[in-house]
Amino acid sequence: MLTTGLFMSKSLHQDNKLVDTNFDRNHVWHPYSSANPINDNYAVKSAAGCEIELTNGKRLIDGMASWWSAIHGYQVKEINQAIRNQIESMSHVMFGGLTHQPATELCRKLIELTSQPLQRVFLSDSGSVSVEVAMKMALQYWHGNRKPQKSRFITVRNGYHGDTFGAMSVCDPVNGMHSLFRDVLPQAMFLPAPPAGFDMPLDNSWQHEVAQAFELHSDSLAAFIIEPVVQGAGGMRFYNPEYLTFIRQLCDEHEVLLIADEIATGFGRTGKLFAVEHAMICPDIMCLGKALTGGTLSLAATLCTDDVAETVCQSAAGVFMHGPTFMGNPLACAIANASIDLLLASPWQQRVKHIEQGLKRGLAPCAKSDQVADVRVLGAIGVIEMKQAIDVAALQSRVIANGAWIRPFGKLAYVMPPFIINEQQLNSLTKAICQAVGPV
Repeated sequence: MLTTGLFMSKSLHQDNKLVDTNFDRNHVWHPYSSANPINDNYAVKSAAGCEIELTNGKRLIDGMASWWSAIHGYQVKEINQAIRNQIESMSHVMFGGLTHQPATELCRKLIELTSQPLQRVFLSDSGSVSVEVAMKMALQYWHGNRKPQKSRFITVRNGYHGDTFGAMSVCDPVNGMHSLFRDVLPQAMFLPAPPAGFDMPLDNSWQHEVAQAFELHSDSLAAFIIEPVVQGAGGMRFYNPEYLTFIRQLCDEHEVLLIADEIATGFGRTGKLFAVEHAMICPDIMCLGKALTGGTLSLAATLCTDDVAETVCQSAAGVFMHGPTFMGNPLACAIANASIDLLLASPWQQRVKHIEQGLKRGLAPCAKSDQVADVRVLGAIGVIEMKQAIDVAALQSRVIANGAWIRPFGKLAYVMPPFIINEQQLNSLTKAICQAVGPV
């Protein structure tokens, strides 16, 4: 029922030390949750380093890095100082017709860190929006090329690119959490997922099927979008980087743009600064987010080549038709600059390698459980795939009792900890998960 013309006064209660979990349950809608949840969310008091402290005093080793973004952990002095410094001058100013040093410095950094052909940067608010931007770039590119019939996107199953409408259309139609919207989404072309296994040899039959799809449909294809090397929320799958090389070649041969969604994999998570480096390729368009600000504020970027940018502006509009209100937010850009500087000044490669070794060692016992289908690790990513769907609340409760925090989904219990996690914390994290998964 809609209520109109009625003013209802509500008392305001502010107490930073308390979390009203009853109010939270009845009025606050959390990600991928029911409006009438059975269980309360765990109330957080603070977070520092690699630990989250609950309001009941329980300390948990964070195995999620706040959905893969807090690569430096929490309460990072360099990032906090960048926040203080930037607030002294401006926290926000519109980006239309104006510019500022935090944004230009960040764009310069991103261009220097990525492959040479990527020379233009479009800033936005979130990872999903960066994918929307990439898809709109691809469509306007072909209008600028006088080939407007090239308007369809091609991708692989088990992919995940975000929750906004364009992004949903290229997520796995069955496992991508968006099957409810299938009838109203643009119809992308879905190919089989690259066969699993980072070190597995290439599958010739898969290559043949993909090549055939390009041959048959290239006249209508605008872009191929894919998560390089690691498919994230669509299944936490790793695949051989040579498949990316193969896809890059097909895109070149058939005049199809390649979009690399590096939102989850960017900034070192797989052991390379960007996952496309495993294949030594450069996409036409690259999406970045999550760890861009070290998990402090929402910010994303879409990079593209000069060719893409200039051709987009040869379309009838003459400009790129997108402009978020908080585009280039100075505070977020200043934080991103501090986070990137901190990452590059750190021994991040050694840290990720150490985490990879610790995850392989610590999660190996889980493979002995009759309930576990697979255990896999790549870089600072560890995955336990169960044979049956996980009771998320029950597993989380057991992991928390063991002093750690993870957020399972489907059949997967996985970890992507902050890069600063030490050996003792990593051992405790993997032990907590193995104990929670079940007897071995």
